[in-house]
Amino acid sequence: MNSAFFTAYLTITRREVIRFSKVWFRTLLPPMVNTGLYFLIFGNLIGQKIGPMSGCSYVEFMMPGLVMMSVIICSYTNVASSMYSARFQKYIEEILVSPVPMWLIVAGFITGGVIRGMTVGVLVLLVALNFTPVSFMYIHHLVLMLLLASLLFSLGGFINAIYARNFDDISVIPTLLLTPLIYLGGVFYTVEILPQFWENVSRINPLLYIINTFRYGFLGVSDTSIILSYLIVGALLFIFFVWATILLQKGRGLVS
Repeated sequence: MNSAFFTAYLTITRREVIRFSKVWFRTLLPPMVNTGLYFLIFGNLIGQKIGPMSGCSYVEFMMPGLVMMSVIICSYTNVASSMYSARFQKYIEEILVSPVPMWLIVAGFITGGVIRGMTVGVLVLLVALNFTPVSFMYIHHLVLMLLLASLLFSLGGFINAIYARNFDDISVIPTLLLTPLIYLGGVFYTVEILPQFWENVSRINPLLYIINTFRYGFLGVSDTSIILSYLIVGALLFIFFVWATILLQKGRGLVS
């Protein structure tokens, strides 16, 4: 990457970071509050009645899923709202006419989503420390999956924003698709307790593999193959990045 391209990349990234950090009370604070409530209600109150799960206390089992849930939602919504704003305000057209490769523009936008997602992940983890002891069995797995998941859903938000016809369309995917997939991805339970049919259905959900690999980094327990999880996430990353770059290259919904 030459210096001009690198400067363009840093400029887009810097704008994205400034955008969410200036309104931290709307972008960083709510996930911390929501996670605290989850721990208070599901962990301390309901969790005591549920008992251990996968050899861990319920609150320990639930903690990685709650962290990953916040990272996924924040990464997705950050890029979706930013990219749609670029379309709505039409400054994306100025970026597109610059001599910058399409893949680098995509990279700049999603880097902002990744930084917000990773920041939220750290903040939510700090909240978790007030409710349960946190162990790090395989720190390289949890950091790598945190990064890959943030990248994947930042790309998802980018694609959603390109197809969106209005601001309401940005919230459709998180509400009708992302949230159910997260809750059915093993955040609050192990799929081993499900009837065989529903366990098989759950294993179609890619979020099951993301959340379980992330949990494996903390606790050393997982319902899925770690290698298979990385293969699935890697394949989805490649598909989403190519998809986003092609959409940007064609200018779908971006220029008048």
